[in-house]
Amino acid sequence: MLSSDSFLRPSRVLAAIAAITAIVGTPGVAWGASGDTGGDDAGIRWSVTPADETGPDGRTAAEHTLDPGEGIDDYFAVRNVSDADVTFALTAADGFYTRNGRFDILASGEESVDSGTWISLPEEVTVPAGQVAVVPFRIDVPDQAEPGDHAAGITASVLSIGATDDGTSVGVESRVGFRVLTRVTGEITPIAALAGGGAAYTLSWNPFRPGSVTVSFEVVNEGNTRLLVDGEAAAGAGTSTFPEDGTPQELLPGDARPFTVVIDDVWPLFFVPATVSVGAESVTMDGATSEVAPVQAEIPVWAVPWPQLAVLLGVVLVAVAIIGGRLRSRRRLDSLLAEAREEGRRSVAAAPE
Repeated sequence: MLSSDSFLRPSRVLAAIAAITAIVGTPGVAWGASGDTGGDDAGIRWSVTPADETGPDGRTAAEHTLDPGEGIDDYFAVRNVSDADVTFALTAADGFYTRNGRFDILASGEESVDSGTWISLPEEVTVPAGQVAVVPFRIDVPDQAEPGDHAAGITASVLSIGATDDGTSVGVESRVGFRVLTRVTGEITPIAALAGGGAAYTLSWNPFRPGSVTVSFEVVNEGNTRLLVDGEAAAGAGTSTFPEDGTPQELLPGDARPFTVVIDDVWPLFFVPATVSVGAESVTMDGATSEVAPVQAEIPVWAVPWPQLAVLLGVVLVAVAIIGGRLRSRRRLDSLLAEAREEGRRSVAAAPE
């Protein structure tokens, strides 16, 4: 029996011929998933996972290492946990990570050009209510395939017709699936790089407190194997790590992932160099990792200490006022003394001998 936690509810999108996200995952991991179309099809719930000939085998993704020109047979299971028989459309397409780190596959209507075209599978499968259907599929790697990791996904979907508030009929396609990753043997070159760096300083208007530096950049996977990346940004005496949740994020070959890091407790010293350091690990098919050469870049930022300069200017003006007052008092006193001495001399000269 499946627990309620085993079901993931995909988002729903209405469009003329609409589709919703097919693969549900977390950064760095993809797993077999299940769905509930909701709305008019609230009773349709299903799951899709890798399998062997007898049923789900505990895998969360299909991952294979193959030579160019080699092929392999595999299986996946479609479990229909609704109360009626359902015919699911089956699709394989190229996979990718979105810029926020979520795995997805090409939308319906977009043509695959990589490993999504290597997968052969039936166009549809009908699963009786409460039953599981095991579906075979095959991966055939072309002879000219480039070495490295190639991501795709397999989905089972249902299409229903709904209506908008104004009565317009729309199609709603709900797809659920799992990731298929194929590593083609050959020279593996894991390379991480930094791109698009920028930084900005945010003042604290309390002159006795430091401000913060916000650093934005992209980590790019320029190699041909998937990477797990994390790192640190530093400025002045402050440091901050990324990703924010502390979990390394996975990048497929060619992926570029934007990050924004806020570094607190940085004093404005007119010019503050910020440094971004990226640590990367290459991931093998058995889950083992190996470190990749770290990447570091310096991103300078101007940080004019306006509040501190305002305070300093105020102190200088007060000091000037005090000194000026004292000088004027001294001159007034000297004048009075001179007048007194002159008056004394005149009094002496006027006295009778």
